[in-house]
Amino acid sequence: MPRLPGKRGKLLKLPKACALPDVGELDGVVPFAELRLAWNEAGVGVSVEVRGKQHPPACKPSDPTEPDGLQIWIDTRNTQSIHRASRFCHHFCVLPNGGGSRGDQPTAVQLPITRARGDAPLADPKQILTAVETITDGYRLEVWLSAEVLSGYDPAASSRLGFYYAVRDSELGDQFLSVGPEFPFAHDPSLWCTLELDNGS
Repeated sequence: MPRLPGKRGKLLKLPKACALPDVGELDGVVPFAELRLAWNEAGVGVSVEVRGKQHPPACKPSDPTEPDGLQIWIDTRNTQSIHRASRFCHHFCVLPNGGGSRGDQPTAVQLPITRARGDAPLADPKQILTAVETITDGYRLEVWLSAEVLSGYDPAASSRLGFYYAVRDSELGDQFLSVGPEFPFAHDPSLWCTLELDNGS
């Protein structure tokens, strides 16, 4: 995906081939959100499509971990053996609205990870590119996380990322990449999954 991010309203537009597998289906959980992911040397792009809603998303920029929205955790060193986040671990909250002068624009913020043994530098929200599209029964939300906001991001030297996500929705509930809130995934990188940065060659 060398042309990411796009311009003029086309931030990502990721194809179906970029969709992440939904492991929740193994437990009989029907997903309401589909995540897609792509990368290049300049950063990582993530999109989520949420369907099944009857009302517009209700976001709380003052508390971005509350519904509605997407939370992403990334460890640029994929250190699966640690239980406390390092300076290479990041937590981003991406909201489909709540930004802009009228509160109708998408917004994103990086939060510190609790109990971390080392903190990644917090990105300026202006460095995090977002886009949103309203669909009939939900929304499609996109975020571009550039190398500048991902401390230690170096695909040539480290081709694996620790990764986790949670989609929170005030109508539909919560959807997690794997384990649920009974596990401390919010601050324990050993619970995150591994992404292999395949260049397709």
